[in-house]
Amino acid sequence: MISGPSGVGKTSIVHRLISAFDGTFSVSATTRPKTDQDTEGVDYIFLDEAEFQKWIVADRFLEYAQVFGRSWYGTPREPVEADLAQGKIVVLDIDVQGAIQVHETMPSSYGIFVLPPSEEELLQRLRHRGREDEATIERRFAEARHEMQTARTCTAYKEFVVNDDLEQAASRVIELVRVRRCGDPR
Repeated sequence: MISGPSGVGKTSIVHRLISAFDGTFSVSATTRPKTDQDTEGVDYIFLDEAEFQKWIVADRFLEYAQVFGRSWYGTPREPVEADLAQGKIVVLDIDVQGAIQVHETMPSSYGIFVLPPSEEELLQRLRHRGREDEATIERRFAEARHEMQTARTCTAYKEFVVNDDLEQAASRVIELVRVRRCGDPR
């Protein structure tokens, strides 16, 4: 599991990790509307709310949550368990609450939390992305501070990696996973 606040670079790190191990990315299910940019089964598995609730009742998720009181998101259990059974590395790009749920159901899961060099740097990164208005940036920043505090106090994360340089942070994450998987620090 790789987690970190918005703007910390975790998606870039996840792509490098998957490439390094020929790993599998866990595709989440969601009830949010599909956009023209989305590809079914690649970006998300799109479900209506009734079907999502059926999946919850049938215990088909490792974790799930409703985000901002609107859309539901969850990690489907079956593909993760099938890939793990084949010895593959499965990477979940997941928020703190989801990581806590996964860790409770799969205590052997390995969580890495990606941190910004500082809170001030994170706020600058959020602003420089140029995707959101100031109110949204401030909300994301407040959420990020809460996420970082929760990550430090829960037991879902074994490692914390500061991303002050993307290549170094990605290399560190790859090294941590290699050691965890193979005992080989290379």
